[in-house]
Formats: sequence, structure tokens, C-alpha cells
Amino acid sequence: MAADIDGFLPDSSFLLDVEAKDWKDAIRLAGDGLVASGFTTQAYTEEMIGAVEKMGPYIVIAPGMALAHSRPSDAVLHTGLSWVRLSTPVEFGNKRNDPVSLVIGLAGRDENEHIVVMSAIASALSNAEKTARLATASTPDDIRAILES
Repeated sequence: MAADIDGFLPDSSFLLDVEAKDWKDAIRLAGDGLVASGFTTQAYTEEMIGAVEKMGPYIVIAPGMALAHSRPSDAVLHTGLSWVRLSTPVEFGNKRNDPVSLVIGLAGRDENEHIVVMSAIASALSNAEKTARLATASTPDDIRAILES
């Protein structure tokens, strides 16, 4: 993962064991974490929702996991991540990988940073053991430690 994960994933970007009524609500929660951490404006949240409305649930990248993002834009202030673990999984409309219980929000200031952060998170989450541990980690520090291991 990134050398300074704290900078990309501060405590303010986490929402653990929260409720979402549907996929849009889940993306809004991920957006709230990005806004709370100063990574984006609220407009980016709507851009993430718009991307799924336009292109379908392509953001559901693995069983139970969505990587909410949109293209770099003026609504992205800094590159960063948010981490939303849902208490009750929601359907995004992806037959193979629904329902989703983990939504990671990704904001990249430019294409290069966007791809670097996306690649790092995808690499960390491709490990089944890490993914299982992340599902039960109780604090932001625990989650960062698993991602960095």
C-alpha cells in the first residue's frame, strides 16, 4: 500500500458499521468520508453516483466490495480514500458480486494519482486473508495496519 496511508486514509474518512438504505445512500456515505477529510467537495459525491447511473455497477469490483469513484475533477481537492463498512449489505445490481458491505471511496486529483491509489488499494484487497480481517477490524488503526501489512 502507499507509504503514508495515514495521509490517504485519516480517521475522519472512516464510517464503520453504518446503515445505508440503498446503493446511492452507500455511495453518499463514502462521499461524506471524503468530504469530512477535506479530499473532495459534495459535488464529487454526486459525480460518483452519476458514474454508476451512467455506466452501471462497474464499481463493485469483488464479492461484497465496491470502489466508489469518478473521474478527476475540480470537486477533488486532494487525493484520498474513505472507508465505509455497512452493517447490512446493499444491492448495487451486480449479479456476480452483490450484496456489498464495504464501500471504499476514491478521489484522485489527476489521472496518475487516481491510478496509483486505485492500484494500491486493489492490490491490498486482492488478498483473501486480509479482506476477511478487514471485515471484522474494529478501528481505523486496525484497518490501516492490515492494509499496510
